[in-house]
Amino acid sequence: MVKRKFVSTRTLQPGMKIDQAIMDKTGRELIAKGAYLDDFQIEYLQKKSIGGIYVAEGEPDPDELHSMEANLPAYTKELIEKSRVEDKSKVTLSSEVIKRVGEGVQFLYENVESENFLEVTNNVTGELIKAIESNHAVAVDINLIKVSDEYTFKHSVDVATMSLIIGKAFGLNEEELREISIAGLLHDLGKSNIPLEVLNKPGKLDDDEFALMKQHSLFGFKILKEKGMFSDNILKGVLQHHEKMNGKGYPLGVDGNAICRLARVISVADIYDALVTERPYKKGFPKRDALEMIFGMSTELDNRAISSFMNSVIIYPVDSYVQLSNGEMAKVVENNPGYPMRPIVIGFKTGKKYDLLSDLDCASMVIE
Repeated sequence: MVKRKFVSTRTLQPGMKIDQAIMDKTGRELIAKGAYLDDFQIEYLQKKSIGGIYVAEGEPDPDELHSMEANLPAYTKELIEKSRVEDKSKVTLSSEVIKRVGEGVQFLYENVESENFLEVTNNVTGELIKAIESNHAVAVDINLIKVSDEYTFKHSVDVATMSLIIGKAFGLNEEELREISIAGLLHDLGKSNIPLEVLNKPGKLDDDEFALMKQHSLFGFKILKEKGMFSDNILKGVLQHHEKMNGKGYPLGVDGNAICRLARVISVADIYDALVTERPYKKGFPKRDALEMIFGMSTELDNRAISSFMNSVIIYPVDSYVQLSNGEMAKVVENNPGYPMRPIVIGFKTGKKYDLLSDLDCASMVIE
């Protein structure tokens, strides 16, 4: 709920959202209503001896946003309708599927010696693939990725889900997609060999603890190899998911030429999910920041896998409401393939169509 509050100019802080327009004596607008104040604007208000201004606190709730859209001029509503392009088919997992897959993964990680290990693996993998294939999903809304509050199992299913979708864009064949689903679900299986006091340590690991943690992919590889039930692709996907294209990964330090296709894809999904997930010892990065960090890892990650990831994820689904850095509320009408942070939106105040990717006038504009 957005509330209007009167604040003395002496206590204004950068980033506050102004809830009134500031005009000069000729009626020219100097600061637009809805703008986020910066140091320069605050200094201007103080120099002009303006005692205080109204600022907006809080975020609009869905009812406010729907009401705002309902009261738009007819030409703006028509522009939204004409410009709207459906997103690519996205992953949808029912609560029942989420529960069964989550429980299956938990069983696998807690019962690595079970005689039913392969059967449960195939059942869980089949359930996940069937759920994704049922709606021909080729994209994933990263706002909806969540399986449980238990990090290890949630993370494993997140990584498997994203790896399967990214793998389609990467060009993996049908058998490789099945294998990457298994490898994604089991990529952290080796953590079952890490003492809980190290695995769940709330603070930073010391050098010895970190060296042990870096062995988890090797532990997982050995567990699966000894079972004699899994393909070389699956084994390498688990073993190499922390290797880097520049040879600076672990546990073996091999470079791009030796890293299998499955591991290249899993690595991107694994790093992204780890970045956005909050842990006892760190806060999660905002999704937009995590995407930018992935985009900037071109020397460490496979560039084709990065591109496939960017073409597969949706952060601002069509029909979602966003706030632009100019203070204007807007509605997403189309996503630009490969650039999930730069969709096409229609502004509510101006009725303008902003293509955040292609319009030069929008080069400095971002979604807040």
